[in-house]
Amino acid sequence: MRVLHVISALEPGGAGHQLRLLVRRLPHDNEVVTLAPGDAGTMAAGDAPVHRLASSGDHDPAAVARLRRLMRRGRYDVVHTHLYRACVQGRIAARLAGVRHVVATEHHLGTEVIEGRRVSPGVRALYLTGERLGRVTIATSPAIAEHLRSWGVPEERITMIPKAIDPAEFRFDPCLRARARARLGIAPGVPVVGAVGRLEPDRRFDLLIRAIGEVPGATLLLVGDGPARAALERLADIEGVSDRVRFAGAVGHAREMLCAMDVFASPDQETFGLTTLEAIAAGLPALYAACAPLEERAALRTPVRGTQRLSRDRESLPRALRAELLCLAERRGERLPPRSAGVRYDADHLADSVGRLYEHIADGPGRRRVIAPLLAYRGRFGRKNSFPLPGGNVRNA
Repeated sequence: MRVLHVISALEPGGAGHQLRLLVRRLPHDNEVVTLAPGDAGTMAAGDAPVHRLASSGDHDPAAVARLRRLMRRGRYDVVHTHLYRACVQGRIAARLAGVRHVVATEHHLGTEVIEGRRVSPGVRALYLTGERLGRVTIATSPAIAEHLRSWGVPEERITMIPKAIDPAEFRFDPCLRARARARLGIAPGVPVVGAVGRLEPDRRFDLLIRAIGEVPGATLLLVGDGPARAALERLADIEGVSDRVRFAGAVGHAREMLCAMDVFASPDQETFGLTTLEAIAAGLPALYAACAPLEERAALRTPVRGTQRLSRDRESLPRALRAELLCLAERRGERLPPRSAGVRYDADHLADSVGRLYEHIADGPGRRRVIAPLLAYRGRFGRKNSFPLPGGNVRNA
């Protein structure tokens, strides 16, 4: 089976890394096309060929035409789109190219801002225009599935396959730990509380900076970059802990930074919790405000050792950090064993679920309704800005 994956941007982490995990395991002939202008993202050697096809915006007829030509040349059996822009343009291009089986994965839908644009009626309408041209949409969390339903996507066209990790990627390495700490200027015996994620106000890394002032002797390591970094640096100065806070910046892979940590903390109330799963795979105790996989385990009364959900009480975080550092001292700095939230969140399970989905839709009848949704799109936004039908008629489309 020939599969073309279309992604808005092949970034090192996030959806880009989820795609890498997937194509490494799918037993198909995979290719990838990225739509981000100047995208330097790559796949590892042997993973999949990468085509770079720059798109100037969500509504870019020229990019759709280029995608259509690529799809017709490649004679793909399945087109699988990832992220908002790719889902809009990739679905339309696939139908114009005559690809019968189109799958989409939504990784981030549900936030107020998606890929740099605020969610508006126009954004939703454009998305739903493309959605009608696909077969099924994969939601990577229950929250995303709920947002798809609230946008008007029919229940029978939504399936849930959660995000996943490869635990082997995060195994602890004492040499990596020593190198990372030396580079960051952290002495070997200093306890390190760490967090990973984009530095944005709603991630609540400010709570960690305030909490570290109540944890004597510990250093806070923030891994990631974003618009809130300057404000967080100022907060560290105001709280008098700037000498105990390290900003590592963005990294291609979190393993080295996780090796440098002793306790992982995630104060974000809205996250799925993938970084927390990576932390426990690296042998770290983890404190989290939200992590759907670990919350599921706790609800079933099978909590993962060394994990604790934080309450909304402001004292919960510093109190839990002090307790974890006492436990670390009792273990004399010994690492916890790698743990997981179960096979459902393993990359092998992700690939197996997606592969079975491909087989299911390939066995069923394909959909050929191309013109009606495109005409609906043209009627909504006007002839001037509509996606052109090559050749001007159905036969040539």
